[in-house]
Amino acid sequence: MQISSTWCVPVAKYTGTKTNCLNLGSYNYLGFAENTGPCADAAYQSTLDYGAGTCSPARELGTLDVHKKLEALVARFVGKPAALVFGMGFATNSMNIPALMGKGCLIVSNELNHASIVTGAKLSGATVKVFKHNSVKSLEAILRRAVTDGQPRTHRPWRKILILVEGVYSMEGSLAPLPEIVQLKKKYKAYVYLDEAHSIGAMGPTGRGVCEYWGVDPADIDIMMGTFTKSFGAAGGYIAANQDVINYLRGASHSTTYATSVPAPVAQQIITSMTIIMGDDGTKEGEQRIAQLLENSRYFRKRLKEMNFIVYGNEDSPVVPILLYGPGKLWEFSHQMLRRKIAVVVVGFPATTLVEGRVRICLSASHTRDMLDFALKEINDVGDLLTMKNGWLSF
Repeated sequence: MQISSTWCVPVAKYTGTKTNCLNLGSYNYLGFAENTGPCADAAYQSTLDYGAGTCSPARELGTLDVHKKLEALVARFVGKPAALVFGMGFATNSMNIPALMGKGCLIVSNELNHASIVTGAKLSGATVKVFKHNSVKSLEAILRRAVTDGQPRTHRPWRKILILVEGVYSMEGSLAPLPEIVQLKKKYKAYVYLDEAHSIGAMGPTGRGVCEYWGVDPADIDIMMGTFTKSFGAAGGYIAANQDVINYLRGASHSTTYATSVPAPVAQQIITSMTIIMGDDGTKEGEQRIAQLLENSRYFRKRLKEMNFIVYGNEDSPVVPILLYGPGKLWEFSHQMLRRKIAVVVVGFPATTLVEGRVRICLSASHTRDMLDFALKEINDVGDLLTMKNGWLSF
């Protein structure tokens, strides 16, 4: 693809050619987005058994035995009494937060939460307060004020106070300080809604997410949300909670009433990959993939820091943001990497602040050491070319 500019407006001109690239931009954390192997075989068989789609919402004719099996498996995997699955990850947040919260409720949201969370909070009609990213001090200040002052004008107590956080922040690679958040939740009698889109399957010794990573009891998290679009190589999302909450959402969520349910082959892909992760297939493949992802994440991040790049995030996170700073460097970095047959995702304003543009590397258990070393060499060369490294003028 070539880019031309007319009146400063970028115009894409496709060359009609294809380039095989090393993929450093997808969320295929455990490598289950494969076209061969047990997951693909099971999904294929499910297509023969059920067809390619349900053509109906879950509350009408869109609930099959494979969906019930998946919900039971998800609940067991994350350690909650019950779970409910949805056909779209974005809608899992945007359509269920409004079902849980409303007028007279307070949502306390991390300033870097995903757009799906922000959308759900806005649609809920609840009052929304934003706390500084991963700042326990900022969060507690809002909670204390909320409890002491109550609602505006009337000063009545809030009906509910819900803390919205993510397990791994997809643009930062940072982890929510979950133990401290749980302490504040108990202290101020609030609820916690945890989005594990980028952490379920990818964090923790057995892939159970940030609860396992931090040693937090899942019972202390009121609502556990996650998606199947990353570690499970599929599509859709889930909410896991106690049985009363799940029963309520089955009737109150717009996603169960108006949106088509997860296609059976997709549900089977998730069941098979989750079964492998849990070791219920009788192999250690899931354990090996999780260990490989952790090794790749630590190795890649360590090497980048040794090269003097500015890297954000937790050392165990598979999301590795490298700071580019100047907006003009975003396109050039992407173009230089494409010339070297490496596909990356660059992110700038408004997804980041104007001066915090970055390339977001997403690592996978499928990346071999040779692949990573090849990528690191090319990133190092482009980093020198574009003066991206620490101590250099980056604007």
